[in-house]
Formats: sequence, C-alpha cells, structure tokens
Amino acid sequence: MSDRTMMLLPCMITFFFLLLGTCRSSDTLDVHQNISDGDTIVSGNSKFELGFFSPGNSKNRYLGIWFKNTSSQTVIWVANRDAPLINNSGVLTLDNQGNLSLVSGIGKVIWSSNSSASGTSVNLVAQLLDTGNLVIKSGNEPNNETFIWQSFDYPGDTFMEGMKLGKNFITGRETYLTSWRSEDDPSQGEYTLRFFMIKGKYQQLYIRKGSSIETRIGPYNGILFSGRPLITPDTADPPFASYMVVNQNEMYFATISIKDTTRILSRMVVTPGGKLEILQLKLPSSEWLRSLTLPVDNCDNYGVCGPYGSCNTDTSPYCGCLKGFERNTSGNTNICQQSIALDCGPGERFYKFSSMKLPDTDNAIFRSNMSLLDCEAACKNNCSCTAYANPNRTPGGIGCLIWFGGLIDVRVYSQNGQDLFVRLAATYTFYSRSSFHRKKKVVLEVTLSISAVVTVLCLILAFYTRRKWKKRSNAEREGKPLRTIIEDYKGGNGQMGSVEVQLFSLAKIARATNDFSVYNELGKGGFGPVYKGVLDEGQDIAVKRLSKSSRQGFDEFENEVLCIAKLQHRNLVKLLGYCIEGNEKMLIYEYMPNKSLDGFLFDESRKLLLDWPQRFRIIHGIARGLLYLHQDFRLKVVHRDLKAGNILLDHQIRPRISDFGLARMFKEDESEGNTKRVVGTLGYISPEYAANGLYSVKSDIFSFGVLVLEIVSGKKNRGFVHEDHDDNLLGHAWRLYTKGKSLDLIDESLRGSYSASEVLRAVHVGLLCVQQRVEDRPDTPTVVAFLGGEGARPSPKKPAFFIQESEINSTSSLPSLPSSVNVVTLSQVDGRY
Repeated sequence: MSDRTMMLLPCMITFFFLLLGTCRSSDTLDVHQNISDGDTIVSGNSKFELGFFSPGNSKNRYLGIWFKNTSSQTVIWVANRDAPLINNSGVLTLDNQGNLSLVSGIGKVIWSSNSSASGTSVNLVAQLLDTGNLVIKSGNEPNNETFIWQSFDYPGDTFMEGMKLGKNFITGRETYLTSWRSEDDPSQGEYTLRFFMIKGKYQQLYIRKGSSIETRIGPYNGILFSGRPLITPDTADPPFASYMVVNQNEMYFATISIKDTTRILSRMVVTPGGKLEILQLKLPSSEWLRSLTLPVDNCDNYGVCGPYGSCNTDTSPYCGCLKGFERNTSGNTNICQQSIALDCGPGERFYKFSSMKLPDTDNAIFRSNMSLLDCEAACKNNCSCTAYANPNRTPGGIGCLIWFGGLIDVRVYSQNGQDLFVRLAATYTFYSRSSFHRKKKVVLEVTLSISAVVTVLCLILAFYTRRKWKKRSNAEREGKPLRTIIEDYKGGNGQMGSVEVQLFSLAKIARATNDFSVYNELGKGGFGPVYKGVLDEGQDIAVKRLSKSSRQGFDEFENEVLCIAKLQHRNLVKLLGYCIEGNEKMLIYEYMPNKSLDGFLFDESRKLLLDWPQRFRIIHGIARGLLYLHQDFRLKVVHRDLKAGNILLDHQIRPRISDFGLARMFKEDESEGNTKRVVGTLGYISPEYAANGLYSVKSDIFSFGVLVLEIVSGKKNRGFVHEDHDDNLLGHAWRLYTKGKSLDLIDESLRGSYSASEVLRAVHVGLLCVQQRVEDRPDTPTVVAFLGGEGARPSPKKPAFFIQESEINSTSSLPSLPSSVNVVTLSQVDGRY
C-alpha cells in the first residue's frame, strides 16, 4: 500500500491493518488519494460499499458497488466489467482534473470515468452516496455542489431509485440496462432492457437479445407499463412508483420510493437468462424476495401470434385472431387477415376490444392533445389507419395513439388492460359466421330433403307466431310510462310517480356492451354486474344489470330510478335511462372513466395520483352533493350507503355520489325513518341505525365523517390496524386530535405537499360528523360552511364505534349487531357488496 493510500485509513495502528490485508476508508476519496484492493468506501447510511470483488467462482477482480450485509453479495454496479484485473494489484485514484481511474499493478489504466472538471474546481472528491451512486463532485456545501460524473449515468444490469433509463436527444446518450454474461462474469451479456428511442414515438420498454426483441413491456399508460403481468399479492404493494418524463430535450423513466427506505430496499435487474426481476429486501432480513418477473408466460414472447393475432393464456390454443380477422393458411403462411377486406368506405366502423395489451407502437403515431372522439375521427379520415386508442390511464388523461399497418404483440389481460378500437369493414357483422360456416350452410341447404324443409317451415311458423305476440306486447309496453311498466311487473303495487327517462332496448344495450362481454365488466355488486358500453352514437355508458331472480333487486331497481331520475346535480351520478325486457332489468348511467374513489385511496400505486388539493375538492364535492340531497331538492333524500366505493370520479376527478338502491325519501315535515332491516356497509353505518334501525340525514353525516377521515389518511376505517392500540380509524384520529397531532393522520404518500390548515379543518369536521349522539353532529349546511372555513367549529366529542368492530358486540351501549351473508354489510335479509 502506498503512502497516499495510508491517508485513508481510519485507524491509528496502521501496521495491524496491513497484516490483515483489508481496511475501510471514509465515505470519500480525495484528490491524490487512492484505494487499493482490500480497501472499501462505505455510504453514509452504511447500506452500500465500494471496493474490489470476485464474482461467483471467478478469480478475476472487479471494482464495484454492492449492498452491505446481505446473505449473498448483491452487486449493483461494476466499473471494469469488460476489463477485469487478474490479481490484487489494482488501485483506484482521483486526479486533480476530476478523473477517476482504475490502474493495474504495472501502471496500465484498466478503466476511467473519462471525466474532467471545467474551469477552476475546488475540493474535488469522489463520494459514495446513500443511494448507492458513486459521484465525483466539487464543493463542500450541500447547496453548492457540482456533480462532474456519476455512476448512475452508466448503469450495468441493475436499476436503482435515482437512476434514469432513457435518452438525451441533445447529447444522443442513451441509458439502458445490460445483463451480465453469467453469474461469474459481469461483462456485457446478450440481453438489454431499453426504451423505444425514436423522438416523437410513444414510449415502451423492450427486453432484447442482441437486436432481436424478446419481450415488450409497454406501452406506458401514465401509471405503469401495461406489459407487466397481472397484479398478485406479491406485486400489489410495490415499494416504489414509476413515472415518465418526455420533452424536447430528453425522455426517461424513473422511480420514487413510496415506502420507508430505511426498512425496505428494492432493485430491478436484467438476469443473464434474459429475465427482468424486481426484488425487495425488508430489513433487518438479509434475504432478497422476488416480487415480479418478466416474461411470465408464452404470451409475453414478442409477436408470438403474428400480425392481428391475439394471445390469451386462458384459452387453448393461446393464439387466436382478433374478431373480424381469420387465419390465412394458404401456402406457407399462417397469419391473421381481415375476414372482409377494407375499402375505406364511409360505413367502416371500429370494434372495441377491452382489457388488451396495446400493440407495438413502432408503426404508430401519438398526439397528446387529442380526445378519444377526435382520435376516432383522425383514424377514420385516414384510409391507412388500422386502429386507435387512448393509452393514458391517469385521471382525466387524454391522448391518441393511431396505428398504421399490422397490429403486433396484442394479448388479453383480465387486469391492467386497455381499450383498443380496430377498424373493420362496413359489411362485417359481429354476429356473422366465418367463410367456412357459410360454405357449410350452403351445402346443407342444397342437400336438405323435402321432408326436412317442411319440418323447418313448421318450426319457423311456430316461432314467428310467438315472436309476433311478444313484439306486440313489447310495443304496448314501450308506449307506457315507467310507472305503469313497474306496476305490470309488481302486480299493480309500484310506488313510483310518472318518471320520464329513456327506455333502451335490450338489443341496443347488448350491442353497446359486446353482448355483455366479460371483458366489459367493470365490477360486480350484490344485485348484479356493471358493464362498460358504447352506444351507437358513440357515448360511453355504464350498465347496471340487476339480478334476474332477486325480488329485492327489483325493489331497489324501482327505488333507484325513483330517487335519481329527478335528481340533477354536478356531484350526483346521472341516470341516462333504463332497460326492462323479459327478465332483464338494467339501469344505464353516464360512464365515469376514473371509476370509484376507493380504487385510488386504498391502492398504494394509485393513491399517489390524488394530491391534497384534489382530495380536498373531493371532500367539498361530496358535501355539496349531500347538501342537495338533504336540503336543496324538493324532497329530503337519505342515501344510507355513503362510502368510498359509491363515490365515482369523472374525467376531471370530480366526485359523483352513486348507488341509490338503498336511499329513502322524506317529505319536508319528516325527519327520520325506522326499519327492521338494517342495510349498508360496515365501517360507515351510524350507531343509531345499526342499533335501532333509525336513519335520518344525520346517518349520512356520520358516513360522510368516516369518508372524510379515510380521504385524509388513505386508510380504511374497517380493518384499520395500528401497532400502539386496537382502535379503528375513528379512534386513532380522536387520539391524535386530543394530543394536538392531527397532522400525523395525513396520508404518507402526500409527502408534505398539503395545506396544514385545510387538513386540520377536514379532520376536525370529520370528527364532528362521527360523534355518538345524533344531536351533536352538525347538519349538512353547517358541514359545508365549516369546510369553507366559515363559523367557529365546536370541539368534537368522543366518536362512536371507537374500537374495532370485533369488539362492538361486547360493548354495553350497543346491542348485538347481525352480520350479513357476505360479511360486508349489515342486513337481516340478504347481503350487499
């Protein structure tokens, strides 16, 4: 070891460490100092080390950075990956020009940062940061530092938080991951993870083997890459959130931690076998856990089903053609082609495929300022356009991808998929048979015997007679008001007045929902599934298809139409119409593209998309919707099932109160009702309603208070867990309030980007709303005023249901509460989702 190396030793007994052959340096390397084999630089948080190592069974020596204190050495960066040292004589030096060099024992430069400080730089040092990034910098003050070079700009096989994968369009430098050649050899392997790096094209990731694409991860949908596998318990709670930056100068992908980095470490690596893996280390454990691996299945192999093919692992064989296309098996080809050729006629239309991985964007163009309707028009007006889609799934996000030519690498997902609109001929009928079936029908018609023809004619006559009778019945019904139709179904016991809403035919709704395709299903409630649909006029709708067998379902069908048909407010969901035909009973609503509030609040990867100003506006919007229901409408409406799942978000993230199946109306002189059948959702039901069946506008106020505290905290009231006590979310919020620490309730994902006064106001109002006694809770106008900062707010009293629901039955103040069938709601008759 040279004298300059000895300057790095943090020990006084130099000779003792020389005998051992190893030494630890400080966290910096100054000019004219060096590090020899056996020395290390340690990051400030002691998570990372920089030094010399030999991977696996190799005897070669490399300069690298690795995680400290893991069960097996986990290297995240290698300097001389393609130029190993063959002995222990290597030295790392930093010169006064800001260049870091690895020099062999014979004085040969094995590796260099090729960096230099411009102008006059002082205090040049090389430092290993707490992120695992090795930097060369000048200056001592944190706010006056200049990075001359950093290892994160030259990644190997591992991606860490703080790195960027992408391209600088000005310098032309591209940053991507390259696998090791083997576990024993860190030199550049065959596999790379890199972006589709053409300026103006839409971003997506590829795993390549040489120049050949193995797996396509993408395109990016504004939240994540749509080519990732389905959400599993291991991947549902990621330690970081990803984001994209695209501008005229650069395009890159990066991540930000959403977990406590002192307890959870993560990395993304491309393996020598061509897999992309995301791994987590939960301290103090020293074992890495694999949370995601790509590719997962055959459908992740790039273009496995060819142009216009669709891959689906739930079918056998897994390759098929998109609807409107068929296999051409002539000659040596086995590709999908249009069943009916396009002629660019005015009648050509687009078929919507739901839950799809969007095709490769190599032959697509992107327009960021186009709505979906504008996107359709642009595609229809260009005869070369074959498909279009909005790739942006962020709240209120717009954008237009238009494809030209074959659609490559399409697959079906049950989650994380998107809508794809594919151009089909004007004469194509979605219910038509293939050419094979048409030929078979011709052959059968020619060979039919006279007796068979007579039999068929008889059957046709019978069906025709029955159809004519049914058609006349339906025609008579269509001329009646909804009140009369309901009375027909209920034997004259309908309670509705005349409500003028549009009557949709079953055939029209079936067309809009692709015949109630499972891929169009948005969710399922206690009274049936909800589907997304597109009317012939192009309007998006949500269809609530009520149970065919449940009499209670029809009661709530009537109740919902009764309550909502006459309600008109920007914070209430709008009923467009209904369908009632045979055993089918459906309600048709305007479609809310961002679905329900709970899908954001309680999803760790999506809650980041709701900042505090949006959350506070949502609280205000719900309150204004309740004010309309409780006071401004000519009748008083009590919702009775206000919860995060029943708050829908439109394209502007405005809240819309939905699901009025349990709502009840009062006249002006009525204030409360009583029922023997308690229905609603656990965690939101007020104590007087749960215990005695009494409900009023104050029942909704209680539910609103719970909802406010959930929006502030990002936590569910039901099932809330805290390490210091057994209280639910209401009890936890009360504890913090009494200690003057209400700001501690704020969702960790907001990371300080909130208004303290607004948060304190919201928590205060939430606690006022969940008080035990009905008379203590504010009325709706007072709640709206308090949220707006008007009036002096009284101090809240201890909330109801202070403890978890498992302990409610043991309290003396409440009777034993009946559980429902599905343990989600309280009901003495049946359950409700």
